[in-house]
Amino acid sequence: MTIIFWDIDGTLLTTGKAGVPAWEQAVHEVTGQDFQLSSIRVAGLTDFQIAARTFELLGVPLEGDRLARMVTRYEDLLPSMLPLKQGRVLPNVREILESLRGRADVRSYLLTGNTRRGARAKLTHYDLFTYFPDGAFAEDQGLRASIAGRALELARRTGPIDLERVFVIGDTPHDIEAANVIGVKTIAVATGGYSIDELMPHQPWRVFEHLPPPAEFLQLIESGRLKAAPTSA
Repeated sequence: MTIIFWDIDGTLLTTGKAGVPAWEQAVHEVTGQDFQLSSIRVAGLTDFQIAARTFELLGVPLEGDRLARMVTRYEDLLPSMLPLKQGRVLPNVREILESLRGRADVRSYLLTGNTRRGARAKLTHYDLFTYFPDGAFAEDQGLRASIAGRALELARRTGPIDLERVFVIGDTPHDIEAANVIGVKTIAVATGGYSIDELMPHQPWRVFEHLPPPAEFLQLIESGRLKAAPTSA
């Protein structure tokens, strides 16, 4: 059985920065202050980590349920913001997911720094939600590695798994590091906020400008080899 854990933002899709106005409005409602999300390099951070960093920059203490209220309000606002931006599913993603649909020997799960509600909003808007039976999501300020651990436990609920046949697909060093912590391979893509040159020092198993076409991707996960060298988009 092959297990594939998928990141969302910068890996499966881009929202065209639809999360930015949702986030900034949520911050204003919860704290009464204006905030520019562009002041943080958010790629690879979880929603809760971004919220904590936001409060730190604003000098707002993390008292009571303030952090949870902030994230919840963002989740509330996100669905209405998604149609206002020109996002897209990234190259070869839908074709790969379609080629995996129904295969008894491959299971795909989400492994994302989004909350469950945030992930559902994005995947529903871009018509990708039905490809994923479940996943592991941000639940607190914990590192992405803790999410990866929960993802692995989720996969094991359906039976034993071979770590040699488990892959994390992501676009940031955080994804690679999380995969390394749980002892699995990373297929890294430079379709998010990090270039190939920035990803390579973190030692992904494979790195590409973007995901290869379905036949090549299937060969990659089935044989662990790729005939052609990574190419630019």
